[in-house]
Amino acid sequence: MSTWWAISQVFQQSFFIPKPKYTVEDIPDQSGKVFIVTGGNTGLGKETIKALLLKNAKVYMASRNKEKALAAIKDLKSQTGKDAIFLELDLADLKSTKEAARNFMSRERDLHVLINNAGIMFPDIKSVTKDGYDMQFGCNVLGHFLLTKELLPTMLETAKSNPPGTVRIVNLSSSTHMFARGIDYKALRASDEEARNALGTQGLYAQSKFANVVLANEFARRYGDQGIVSTSLNPGNLNTELQRHMGGVGLWILRRLIYKPEIGALTQLWAATSPETADLNGKYLIPWARLGECRPETRKTDVGTELWNWLEDEVNFL
Repeated sequence: MSTWWAISQVFQQSFFIPKPKYTVEDIPDQSGKVFIVTGGNTGLGKETIKALLLKNAKVYMASRNKEKALAAIKDLKSQTGKDAIFLELDLADLKSTKEAARNFMSRERDLHVLINNAGIMFPDIKSVTKDGYDMQFGCNVLGHFLLTKELLPTMLETAKSNPPGTVRIVNLSSSTHMFARGIDYKALRASDEEARNALGTQGLYAQSKFANVVLANEFARRYGDQGIVSTSLNPGNLNTELQRHMGGVGLWILRRLIYKPEIGALTQLWAATSPETADLNGKYLIPWARLGECRPETRKTDVGTELWNWLEDEVNFL
């Protein structure tokens, strides 16, 4: 796939976006449904939780920083009159991630929707997780894989007692995934500085977002016939804390081209709650609440199998 094709897709998905036909008001009542939103204490995640609370959902805000999460929960209570529930989760620590899933399952019998919203972009190239993985891949992909796998038994049981299309996994990717041709597994460990430096922090981010789409498709293949709807999406270029590691002229320009998180939340809310998206298992969505086109390599079965096997090998020791 040519670089020019990737660039054209990025521009179509990020800068030439029609006005949304879908709004928060279109979300059906979510009474009785249980959600988890990772990274929900700010930006896109917080706006997503706000909309879900207004529609009577029970929402767990899965975040690393308890103080910031509780402050966000208090703010959302003032806006919605509803309480989100804090779930401690550090995606950069696999043991913490597994404990978060266990904590949730000790409190709830059902999980209708998991929104893997948290992410990190362009940190220092030397940034690694507690377990020694590239920080971007560790948080954006490996941590979310482990969390989702641990929660799957609960989601599969929930699917058995609910109408088809009710139970969903929503995975946030990015238009940046178009610039990754695959995954350099050598670059995922702190020990291989040469491979990591060759990609750079931008390349490491792009391949993590590529992997998000691959993994969403693989969950769709493996569990779609058991009642799980797994989608991936590009939320759009949004003014959130995701850009906190950027600086200089690039950030100054970007801030003038990007959108507010309120509108960015529409695509994942559509994926998570709309009757229209109940049959979109394995699809890729784009702003604002539309079907889109992902990089073709992300749909290849061998690519998905290789990533799945690598991820499983990395978490099997837990």
